Amino acid sequence: MSSPFRTIPSVEAVLNALRKKGSWPHSFALEAARTAITKARKSVKEGAGAPDLATISTEAETILNALATPSLRRVVNATGVILQTNLGRAPLSERAMSAIAEASRDYTNLEFDLNEGERGSRHEHVRNLLRHTTGAPDGLAVNNNAAALFMALHVFAQGREVIVSRGEAVEIGGGFRIPDVLQESGARLVEVGTTNRTYVEDYANAISEETAAILRVHRSNFQVTGFTTQPDMRELSTLARAHNTLLLDDLGSGCLVETSEYGVEHEPTVRESLSSGAHLTLFSGDKLLGGPQCGLIVGSVELIETLRKHPLSRALRIDKLTIAALNATLMAYVEGTEREEIPFWHMLALEQKALEPRAQAWAKAAGKRGRVIESHTMIGGGAAPGAGRKTWCTALQADQGAEWLTGALRKAAPPILTRVEANETLLDPRTVAESDDEHVMLTIESLLGSSSRSSGTS
Repeated sequence: MSSPFRTIPSVEAVLNALRKKGSWPHSFALEAARTAITKARKSVKEGAGAPDLATISTEAETILNALATPSLRRVVNATGVILQTNLGRAPLSERAMSAIAEASRDYTNLEFDLNEGERGSRHEHVRNLLRHTTGAPDGLAVNNNAAALFMALHVFAQGREVIVSRGEAVEIGGGFRIPDVLQESGARLVEVGTTNRTYVEDYANAISEETAAILRVHRSNFQVTGFTTQPDMRELSTLARAHNTLLLDDLGSGCLVETSEYGVEHEPTVRESLSSGAHLTLFSGDKLLGGPQCGLIVGSVELIETLRKHPLSRALRIDKLTIAALNATLMAYVEGTEREEIPFWHMLALEQKALEPRAQAWAKAAGKRGRVIESHTMIGGGAAPGAGRKTWCTALQADQGAEWLTGALRKAAPPILTRVEANETLLDPRTVAESDDEHVMLTIESLLGSSSRSSGTS
């Protein structure tokens, strides 16, 4: 009796079948054919019959189409988390996207001084705008805030001690831990105080001849409540200056405006950090700033210049596209148009009442399987922990369950990402561009809208 494995088509046979269906890169087609055949062999090994050439070539075509589809895709963020780290955090403004397009399409004066006609520095493109937006004497941009912290510690504290409160020796996300960064930078961590209570005297008692810096890490992605104490920046500044020690402030979220004007709790700003005495303040460009991924360091001219001249500044530098987007984003703050221009602030500023009609329209598309509920939009992205605004969400129920529905919405083009609460799939219009409303509504209707349109909302 012939083995069923012998009837499985060869790679060449599958490739020939694929060539009749379309034209793809050979390496993609070869991988798809081999993968489909491997899958068929596994199926036969488990007791199934051997699939024919048509079946295997159809499977290979599915694999091939997946290979040929860009892995980085646009998605619709209906999760209700504005700065969704997994979704790339802050969407850029129209001005920033136009700046990127221009910088990518043409040659630029990235490292050329147009006035002097000689080589220039890419760092000059961001220095002036950082000064105007933060009030700092000088500023530098690197590729992310983790790099900014690593660089500052490596340059100014290598082989020496850095004092950090135990309540701030945290893991920020993705396994990024402050103690690990200190170790890799060559600095030695000295923890003081307790998880919930640290006093300025704790820092003072830890200072020695080996102390290079005091590091304050803003708790930007979690809260400690109840019986808590921590010194303010002015107290730490007075202590640091009395002992000729650097004071580094890792703000993380990088806020430049007063968040209470947007209906959320006050978030420390970069200007406040500097005016309270930080020698260097470090923050992200793609969180509350609303710009591209980068890490920003502002403060003393002498310290920034030391960083700028260090070899790490080349290893961690940003490219021309990031510079273009960052400058466009910072200009919105200089001109005072961030609420209108920068998507993060525009979304946060939306009033709850303006969101209800959109949520109602989506719920109506689901018929009896949709309703509108009051909920909260969260800031997210490791910024302003617990902060958010009231919103209206569309809550959907499917006979197949919430897991099925969220998966089906993810298969839309573009994918619609949601969250699940109490076995309902929730969609928050605050984090969805109005231009995507029709796509959301039609997708919901295609999945759930076959039932009666009567009173699907509450």
